[in-house]
Amino acid sequence: MTQITAITETITSLSEAENRFGLVRIESEQFFPEWSSELPEITEAEKTALDVLRRRYLYHRGEGDLLEGTVMLLVVSPLLGLSGFYDPPFRIKAESSVDLVLDDDEEVLRGRIDVLVLQNRLWVMVLESKKTTLSIWSAVPQALAYLMANPQPDKPVFGMVTNGDDVLFIKVKREADRQQYDLSRVFALFTSAKELYNILQILKRIGQVICDLS
Repeated sequence: MTQITAITETITSLSEAENRFGLVRIESEQFFPEWSSELPEITEAEKTALDVLRRRYLYHRGEGDLLEGTVMLLVVSPLLGLSGFYDPPFRIKAESSVDLVLDDDEEVLRGRIDVLVLQNRLWVMVLESKKTTLSIWSAVPQALAYLMANPQPDKPVFGMVTNGDDVLFIKVKREADRQQYDLSRVFALFTSAKELYNILQILKRIGQVICDLS
């Protein structure tokens, strides 16, 4: 009989995600250049919009911890809009269900992705937001599990993990019959406005890469 368990309960550490899915981390700029090289320029209008986004976030954050839904409204949704993921050829799905079948159909891991950006049936962006009280690293194992559900594993898939205060990017790709991944550095909204500029540049760069692959 197939056993169904929640991803949030089963995949709770990075080592567990690596062991369960055969993931190998490749710490190489050549593997994940999208977060650090050939980043597109952003306009002064976009910088102004990001400055407003940051001020609003810091204003509400100053009142205390923010829940996941508030982080989505204040940070994730505006970033997706500015980076073009609300426009063709991309499509948005919110709270999308994911099933991972393991061990010859004996076990199914089930979860829900906060926001899934689709382009020609390719999973482009998985966003897993957490309450600001939680470390961003606590969401990485679950985000890796969701990325493993990519229906086209021969093409790279990207993720962005945020708790509002911090943002981290993930890339997963199959190479030489192995599932490989790497992480960007952590971008901190509290540090400076430039951190938010970099985040938008990376999102735009990832969008360009996905369009080139289609």
